[in-house]
Amino acid sequence: MKEPESSQAVEPPAPFKRFAETHPEVASAYQRLGEAVRAAGPLSAREVALVKVAISIGARLEGSTHAHARKARAQGIDAAALDHVAILSCPTIGFPAMMMALGWLHDREGEPAP
Repeated sequence: MKEPESSQAVEPPAPFKRFAETHPEVASAYQRLGEAVRAAGPLSAREVALVKVAISIGARLEGSTHAHARKARAQGIDAAALDHVAILSCPTIGFPAMMMALGWLHDREGEPAP
């Protein structure tokens, strides 16, 4: 059984808000797609959050990594778990890319990456 989504809503970034004001139907469809793919399988909210961070890291999408890490933290996922996701990426994407991802995960916290 799936865990309920976090009750703590994460405020969308300003660029997304501006896009949603200009293109409300597209933004709404995008949000519905996100809801549909989350509901399409058995993963818990925690697992989904960690997978989204991992996908963002693997695709080397800095903004997406920031966004999904922020959402994961709002769900109560600690920094150590997010660091572990980045460390797990090392055999697949390489050591330099893993270190880059660790840096992204710590950008918002104002602390150096481990």
